[in-house]
Amino acid sequence: MSPPPVLPGATLGVMGGGQLGRMFVQAAQSMGYFTAVLDPDVTSPAGLVAHHHITADYLDAQGLAQLMERSAAITTEFENVPAGALATLGAQRPVAPTADAVAVCQDRAAEKAQFARSGVPCAPYALIDTPTQLAAVSDALLPGILKTARLGYDGKGQAVVADRAALAAAWHRLGQVPCVLEQKLALALELSVVVARSASGALVQLPVQQNLHRSGILAVTQVPSPDASPALQQQAAAAAAQLAADLAYVGVLCVEFFVTTDGALVANEMAPRPHNSGHWSIDGADVCQFGLQVRTLCGLPLVAPRQHSAAVMLNLLGDLWFDAGGAEHTPPWAQVLALPGAHLHLYGKTSARPGRKMGHLTVTAATPGQARATALQAAALLGLPAF
Repeated sequence: MSPPPVLPGATLGVMGGGQLGRMFVQAAQSMGYFTAVLDPDVTSPAGLVAHHHITADYLDAQGLAQLMERSAAITTEFENVPAGALATLGAQRPVAPTADAVAVCQDRAAEKAQFARSGVPCAPYALIDTPTQLAAVSDALLPGILKTARLGYDGKGQAVVADRAALAAAWHRLGQVPCVLEQKLALALELSVVVARSASGALVQLPVQQNLHRSGILAVTQVPSPDASPALQQQAAAAAAQLAADLAYVGVLCVEFFVTTDGALVANEMAPRPHNSGHWSIDGADVCQFGLQVRTLCGLPLVAPRQHSAAVMLNLLGDLWFDAGGAEHTPPWAQVLALPGAHLHLYGKTSARPGRKMGHLTVTAATPGQARATALQAAALLGLPAF
């Protein structure tokens, strides 16, 4: 028998105080919940808008005890929260996603093993933990991309390697930590699928999203995908659902995919949380990914999100706050907001720096062509490259 749902009026806890936590807190508050955030940064974006901000390390016993005391149920906003902390919380409170599921997504080797168990193809790869494994790497994997097994994100902890000498140098540069070497594939598209799964096994998804990355960081998301066929989108959606089911996942999960130039779909990685590529859903769908996170955490009914507007999301990095000479300035928000269907989301971060995610802009319109045309106007105003 399922436990009773956690209803509005209760307090929901979140591990992590970044922008994903902030948007979760805002979604929870709009539904009538109180919120508590545990994050060591006193100016964390989520902590600034939550009802309670517990300023503590993620493994701090007193901080975890406070979060448990205040919260009826607890989630996480990023995958690098220690799985051990989630296990501690999960012994006393409902936690979604579970520590076991997060642990798989925290480790690229475990993640690729899960892809294999679920029958979801990924790029050919090799694990490199030791000099012996480094020497044994097949030439067929080169050129390749060397990625740290843990703690890599937004292009960090990665290196493109052309040959064995470059591979050895990169592994040393990354500190000889456990790594995964992936064969570099010729890519045509990048897609992602956001799924939400309840404890009862009910599952809903956002529409398949087409993504563009620059320097390893998401730059543009378009929904509906302009270039993926219906059959390819169905394949991606089915693979994401299979992974969520096999993980017995509860919560919001994003699966990123590559589409190769010969049309093959391969899984790249999973994120056990809402994802940058799903931010468009706040303005373009009747249920956003953060609303789904609240519903899965609280055991509330899941309803399939309906996209009511075509959408293009532009990631806003700290680079936009600096001119060509390096002087800090304010981006032209008034001009951007004069565009029809422009929705600006800034994350409340106290300082900008190049590469830092400061916010996003979603452009919605009646048709994909209109959304793209207006988003291109916004990009030009902001000095962003066309897409």
